[in-house]
Amino acid sequence: MAIEFHYEGEFKLESERKYIYWLNRVLESEGKAAGILSYVFCDDEYLAQVNLKYLGHDAYTDIITFDYSENDEIVGDIFVSYQRVAENADTFEVAFVEELRRVMVHGVLHLVGYDDKNKQQQSVMRRKEEEKMKMFHVEH
Repeated sequence: MAIEFHYEGEFKLESERKYIYWLNRVLESEGKAAGILSYVFCDDEYLAQVNLKYLGHDAYTDIITFDYSENDEIVGDIFVSYQRVAENADTFEVAFVEELRRVMVHGVLHLVGYDDKNKQQQSVMRRKEEEKMKMFHVEH
């Protein structure tokens, strides 16, 4: 149905249509479809407040995902701190856009049922992230 992007701060995606196409392909590859999937790109302080208010965590994070999905229709809100993504990109010595795509697809993978609470789940999540990120590069 719809993938939406909202902005709370200075960051704005380039070519939203490419991201919408890619994210829909990611969902299709997992046998799912987008109901309403909303991304909110924000700064660290905004996301820290969301983290504290809704999850009770007083910490910075790069992403928070809220899942409202039913059956195979994915519905959710994904909050992404562009400041945390930039810092992680520097730490991992990758391009900002690469880290951004990893975080974006990470949220989708949570919504389709992947978790990362233990080492085995983290390994599967990383493999899936890489697989889905390659889909962006193949398509565009």
